Amino acid sequence: MSALIGSIIVFLLVVLLHEFGHFSVAKLVGIKVNEFSVGMGPKIFQKTKGETKYSLRALPIGGYVAMEGEDEESFDPRSFNNVSVFKRMAVVLAGVTMNFILAIFCFFILFYFIGFGSNIIDTVIKDSPADAAGLTKGDKIVGVNYVRTDNLNDIVEEISKNNGKELNLNILRNNESINKKIMPKFSKEENRYIIGFSSTRQRSFLGSFSLAFKQTGDVVKAIFSVFSLIRDGKFTSDMISGPIGVISIIGQETSKGFLYLVQILAIISANLGVMNLIPIPGLDGGKFLLLIIESIRGKAISEKLEMKLTMIGYGILLTLMIYVTIFNDLGRLFK
Repeated sequence: MSALIGSIIVFLLVVLLHEFGHFSVAKLVGIKVNEFSVGMGPKIFQKTKGETKYSLRALPIGGYVAMEGEDEESFDPRSFNNVSVFKRMAVVLAGVTMNFILAIFCFFILFYFIGFGSNIIDTVIKDSPADAAGLTKGDKIVGVNYVRTDNLNDIVEEISKNNGKELNLNILRNNESINKKIMPKFSKEENRYIIGFSSTRQRSFLGSFSLAFKQTGDVVKAIFSVFSLIRDGKFTSDMISGPIGVISIIGQETSKGFLYLVQILAIISANLGVMNLIPIPGLDGGKFLLLIIESIRGKAISEKLEMKLTMIGYGILLTLMIYVTIFNDLGRLFK
């Protein structure tokens, strides 16, 4: 699959699900939807069903749901501004909610069909800390430092939290509970502390769902860590990518196979969800912030002021996108 086709599939799915979130909740709370569009620019296809136009546009870089009265004054009782502020909040948050649901679903597919590492030891690496502690094939690691571990991911997380200090492992061996003290070692190859074993793989519906939920949370935390870097003055612009950079990443992943495409779809969907929550006018987070202000004040800010704030927000986002595309994406391409 080419990078371009893979990128289009990813962008269309992420945008389609995001806008469908807005669309479905708007319909649910009684708001009139004039148009549901995937893509921007010239129309490729359009069909009207009921009161809504459904369109596919040429540029796969976004989409929108045009609701009655959202950007202009309307006296229609079903217009966006004529429903309660809490219903409008639900509509605004529905897009990012769908992005997180898509990310969880994609990770679930990966864990369920590929399987995931269990907490049962398959092999012990010779001369490793696990070998020195007497761990053996078939041992079940049910706890690390008195924290329950249901799978390999849990074990790795607890080892990492311990920062190289001695670990207390609770092992089940032939239905007998055993405690083992073990000192992990740092692996330069894996850039983390390890104890030296591989686990059996398992498939479980509930286990896959739990891991998918956690993996999505880990992606979200990784994105938020950027804000910590900004706060600490350690952030540099080359840490982020624009559209060309994203297409390049998708191309690299899709060349490895379908499951890698599913993984990058999950990551990008979670990224879009988080980025849309940033309280910049023009993004869902900015709209939500204005609705919070309206709920506190008891009335909305003027349409004129909201339009000015939205244009400033779009200006900031467009400037950032152009800067990142020119100085990061193109810079990497021509290195």
